[in-house]
Amino acid sequence: MDIKQYMNQLGRQARAAARLVAAADTGVKNRALLAIAAAVDARRDEIIAANAKDLAAGEASGLDAALLDRLALNAAGIAGIIEGLTQVAALADPVGAITDLNYRPSGIQVGKMRVPLGVIGIIYESRPNVTVEAASLCLKSGNAAILRGGSEAIHSNQALAACIREGLLAAGLPEHAVQVLETTDRAAVGELITMPEFVDVVVPRGGKGLIERIARDATVTVIKHLDGICHVYIDDAADAEKALAIAVNAKTHRYGTCNTMETLLVAESRAEELLPSIADALTAKGVELRGCPRTRQILMGAVEASDEDWGTEYLAAILSIKVVADVNEAMDHIAQYSSAHTESIVTENYTTGRRFLREVDSSSVMINASTRFADGFEYGLGAEIGISTDKIHARGPVGLEGLTSQKYVVLGDGHIRS
Repeated sequence: MDIKQYMNQLGRQARAAARLVAAADTGVKNRALLAIAAAVDARRDEIIAANAKDLAAGEASGLDAALLDRLALNAAGIAGIIEGLTQVAALADPVGAITDLNYRPSGIQVGKMRVPLGVIGIIYESRPNVTVEAASLCLKSGNAAILRGGSEAIHSNQALAACIREGLLAAGLPEHAVQVLETTDRAAVGELITMPEFVDVVVPRGGKGLIERIARDATVTVIKHLDGICHVYIDDAADAEKALAIAVNAKTHRYGTCNTMETLLVAESRAEELLPSIADALTAKGVELRGCPRTRQILMGAVEASDEDWGTEYLAAILSIKVVADVNEAMDHIAQYSSAHTESIVTENYTTGRRFLREVDSSSVMINASTRFADGFEYGLGAEIGISTDKIHARGPVGLEGLTSQKYVVLGDGHIRS
């Protein structure tokens, strides 16, 4: 297979399909989503059989248990895919919505309309359910999609791709509105991220190495985040019960997610009071504590934190703890080490909380809430394509609206400029 020729063909097909999907009304898109769900339901056995091939190949190649778990599709996973499609069909359609419509002194009306981005390339690893999830979000937001899943899920992804094609055709939409790469050749990724004539945006979903490579080499706009170095700061005016609950939940609810707390900052005035109980709760769950010198004076079991620890996304049962003078030092630390993902302050001081919201420059900033809430579903987006820590276009959880842009629209009645 000539990869460059193959990818250019996919690009041309996606660009042509994008115009038709962008013009499709909400009912047509929803019919396609529900038809895909019906096809997944009807092809359950085929999908599970294809997934079994991937699992067998993965075991033979030495994939670890965690990767095999992410790769596996069982009856519950199929049910989750179907439920996800029905949920996206129920979401409000952002395309065509006009906002900020105002009369100007000239008599014209000026507003903004939501429009699709065009063609979205999505590169992801392991989880085959992402194939349908990404397809559904792109389709509902009026975009065409080119999807490149991990080579370890090639059979599963192709089985799901057949369901997607069936659903698109059943609703009268072009089958090329969603294209799943049929090759595992890594060169296809290099082509996908360097053909701006066909692809408008690339969204990488996977490990830091993959995202760094895409961000470095792409000539197409990338929506991304590299790390989730999230902080919780316990302020002088924190409520002790809230501080304990939030710190434990933010760290231990799930270890391997990008919105898990990796560093706990505690105001000096409250450190001796609050740290022992927080440490007891964390160590009871098996969390290793790494601390600054002041932390280690209070917590004899904590090991010394290195400079590298403050900038590390552990994705494991490890937590860095630093005692800081006040909110100013906390925000300075966050500015230096944060990955601009999610930060939270625990405080009963309204002024301090509002200042933290205003001055901390991350994609999600919270008061008295666990960082684990930084999620598209929890934010009411219904679903998300990923998290963005960029500052232009989409920031934070990227849902349907994040897969659209805005254009100015002008309404006149024969108006001419004098």
